[in-house]
Amino acid sequence: MTENDPSAPHGGGAPRDPQPEQRPAQEDASTPPRGTSFGGEQPSPWSAQGQQQAYPWTSPSQTAQHPYQTAAYPTTQQQAAIPQQRKGSGRLVAGVAVLALVVGGAAGGAGGYFASQNSGGGVAYNALNQPVPNQQTSAAPSGSVEAVAQKVSPSVVELVVSGSQEQGEGSGFVLSTDGYVLTNNHVVEVAANGGSIQAVFQDGTKATATIVGRDPTTDVAVVKVQGAKNLTPVSLGNSDDLQVGQSVVAFGSPFELAGTVTSGIVSALHRPVRAGGSSGDQTTVMSAIQTDAAINPGNSGGPLVNLSGQVIGINSAIYSPQSSGGFGQQTEATNAGIGFAIPINQARRTAQEIIDSGKATQTYIGAGVSDAQSGGALIQSVQAGSPAEQAGLKAGDVVTKVDTQVINDADGLIAAVRTRAPNDKVTFTLSDGRTVQVTLGGQPVEVK
Repeated sequence: MTENDPSAPHGGGAPRDPQPEQRPAQEDASTPPRGTSFGGEQPSPWSAQGQQQAYPWTSPSQTAQHPYQTAAYPTTQQQAAIPQQRKGSGRLVAGVAVLALVVGGAAGGAGGYFASQNSGGGVAYNALNQPVPNQQTSAAPSGSVEAVAQKVSPSVVELVVSGSQEQGEGSGFVLSTDGYVLTNNHVVEVAANGGSIQAVFQDGTKATATIVGRDPTTDVAVVKVQGAKNLTPVSLGNSDDLQVGQSVVAFGSPFELAGTVTSGIVSALHRPVRAGGSSGDQTTVMSAIQTDAAINPGNSGGPLVNLSGQVIGINSAIYSPQSSGGFGQQTEATNAGIGFAIPINQARRTAQEIIDSGKATQTYIGAGVSDAQSGGALIQSVQAGSPAEQAGLKAGDVVTKVDTQVINDADGLIAAVRTRAPNDKVTFTLSDGRTVQVTLGGQPVEVK
C-alpha cells in the first residue's frame, strides 16, 4: 500500500444520510498488497481476516426510535369503569379484600411490637419521614470526575456537518479564545468541498465554523468558529507521561447526546490502530492511547482528559466485533470497552502547522514495508535519496524497535514514525542486532 493510496480500506466513519448506515465490508481482492511503499495503507490486522475493525466515530445515519417508551396501564378512572362480569366474582374479590385488611392489621400490630422492643418503645424509623438534605454547596473534590467535567465541558463543542450528499455529527474542543477548534479529519471531511459546519456549545449557542486545514494521515483537523469571542480553551497535557491504569475522562456527543461524559482508565499505550476516512481519504495509522472509557458514534474529535483536566488525547476510533444483523447485513458497531485516542503531543504539532500554514507535514522514511514472518517490520524497498537510504537501511532488513518501542508489524513502524516530527533522530534496532540512526523526513500532506 502507498502512503497516500486512495484505495486504502475505509475505516468506517458514520455520516448521516437518507440510507441506513452500514459498516464497511471486508477488503476485496482489489486491495493493493502490503509493502509497496513506506507509511502506506497496507491491509491491517484491525480490518483484515481478524473479524474486527477499528472505526472512527461520527453520528449514525438514522435517528433511532426513542428507547424510552412507557407501558400503557389503565388509569384509576379506567379501572373504576371496568364492569363486573359476575356477581360471584365480585363477592369473592370483596372477601379477599376484607381478609387482606385483617391480615394486614395483624401484621401491623406485630411489626409495632417488634419496633417497640428494639427501639426502647420509640416509633419505627421511616426514611420517607426524614427531611430532604440541603443542596450541595461545596465545590467538587479536586481530581474527581465531577471536577474534571465542570472544568472541561464548557470547552467541548458539538459539530454538525453537512456535505453535498451526506451529513454527520461529531465533537471537538476549543483551542483558543478566538475560535480555533481541534477535531478529527473524519468528522469534518464531508464538508471539505462546499459543505457546512455548525458548532454547538454547552450553553446551546450555535455558530458557523469553517475548515482551516486537515490531515487525513493523522486524522486531525482544525476548524474556526466565525465571530467567536472569549471562548473557553482547554488545557493541553503531555501524552508522553501517560501510564497504563491512569484514570481518564472522555467527552463528546455520542448518538447526538451532547455533553456526555464517561470515565475509565488508560488500558494500553502505543497501540497501532488503522482507521480510514468516510470519503476515501488516506487511511490513518496511529500510535493510539487505548481506553475503556465509553466511546461511541459522535464521540469522535472530543477530548480524552486526565484527572487534572488536561487533554491528553482526541477520541477517534473503537475496536468492535463484527456481527450479523440478519439478511446478510452487518449491525452498527458500538462500544465494546476498547476505544482509541490520538496522543495530544502528536495532534498539537499537526494543529499548529495547520493554524500557521493551512497544511500539515507528514513524517516518513521513504521505504516499502510489510509484516515480517518472525515479527517486526520487513523493509521491502528503499527509495533513492530517502531518509531510509541515507541511514543505510536495505531491502530485507527487519525493524524490531524504534528507540525503546517494540515493533511487532508494519503498522507498528508506520505509527511510531508518524507520531514523531520531521527531522527527529530515532534509532532503529534490526533483527540481527544492528542499530541504525534515522533522521526522519517530512513532506506536505496532499488533501483531496
